[in-house]
Amino acid sequence: MKNQTCLREFAGYCILNILGMIGLSCYILTDTFFISKGLGANGLTALNLAIPVYSIIHGSGLMLGIGGATKYSILKGQKSSKDFSRLFSNTIYFAALLTTVFMLIGILVSEEVTTLLGADTEVFTMTNTYLKVILLFAPAFMMNDILICFVRNDGNPKLSMFAMLGGSFSNIVLDYIFIFPLQMGILGAVLATGFAPLISMLILSRHWLKKKNNFHLKKSKLHFATLLTILSLGFPSLITETSSGIVMIVFNTIILKLQGNVGVAAYGVIANLSLVVIAIYTGIAQGMQPLISRAYGHNATANIKQVLRYAITTMLAVSWVIYLTVFLLANPIAGLFNSQNNMKLQEISTSGLKIYFTSVSFVGFNIVISMFFTSIDKALPSHLISLLRGLIIIVPMAFLLSTLAGIIGVWLAFPVTEGLVTVLGLILYGKFALPKASTLSQEKISII
Repeated sequence: MKNQTCLREFAGYCILNILGMIGLSCYILTDTFFISKGLGANGLTALNLAIPVYSIIHGSGLMLGIGGATKYSILKGQKSSKDFSRLFSNTIYFAALLTTVFMLIGILVSEEVTTLLGADTEVFTMTNTYLKVILLFAPAFMMNDILICFVRNDGNPKLSMFAMLGGSFSNIVLDYIFIFPLQMGILGAVLATGFAPLISMLILSRHWLKKKNNFHLKKSKLHFATLLTILSLGFPSLITETSSGIVMIVFNTIILKLQGNVGVAAYGVIANLSLVVIAIYTGIAQGMQPLISRAYGHNATANIKQVLRYAITTMLAVSWVIYLTVFLLANPIAGLFNSQNNMKLQEISTSGLKIYFTSVSFVGFNIVISMFFTSIDKALPSHLISLLRGLIIIVPMAFLLSTLAGIIGVWLAFPVTEGLVTVLGLILYGKFALPKASTLSQEKISII
């Protein structure tokens, strides 16, 4: 590939994936906006307490989707077409097992989970309603994630984008109808979210109707080596999404003690806006993934480095735009989700946005470099980055900084963690991705 062709192809995949991932992330942001208007601060609190479970479901879907689709791209590069359908079928079979577990939790123990998430009597019913329905719609969320990834890597990123945007737009429309004209409250919000992936999959069905796909669901035995490969490659995506849920649980627990339900509502605004920002970076990372995996299958080292360079440059440009926007418009952004004009909610949200979003460049780099390692079939460094930023560092950091600086410390925990992991990511890139010393003289190595 010439540089110009490589850049054009990267731009096409990247733009389509960013738009699609923004659409996907707007499932919950839309709920946040309409619930804030229809149900006020208590509705926001209930939503924020239940959202971690959605993150775990979505993360499980992305784990299987990204893991399976990444291996699919590598197989395409190696021209191993006989393994395509077996790979896809094993991905679907494992998804069926996981979704059964989620649904059983929703049916049997949703109230116990609601209690564990910290819901008090004031918000218990709303939290439990949202949680139960989200769990029952787990098959739709996970199957949609898998199909989007496979269709994208099957050479149809435009259809994947349309599917994600179509699901998001339907969620906006249904949220309004269910919450306001039909007065269904939080049940209406979660039903709108649950129907969105069904509409998305309906749009994706065009890929099969036009017979453009190179993979099919077929009867085959569970192949454990294939499953391990899928899980290994997709595990960082699971950690990225699930960590958002775990961090929200930890932050909710800390903030409940510091600021009560209003503080949790404010954190809900910040966290759900953060999900959109993370989705943009995930779009950049997923945009580069098929190109890098294909180049890796062809053993085209120069193309791999070129695509990574484009991804890092794009991420940095986007990061500056995001932070300047949030810093300058923090007060009106917080006001969009404060229909009751709660001064405490407004104050906590505004200051939190300015501090929390200093992390954007670090977050973007960590997501891109983690996906890079996944794309070249190097699972270990990707796992390490994901675990450190998702669990190992941020949880103790949140407790430590909140003890030292209260609510300000809570907001600082996120950028401090991501900054530390970025340093590690640069070290891992030098160790795992650069050519050996004997070849360095032949080629100038740079990730930016």
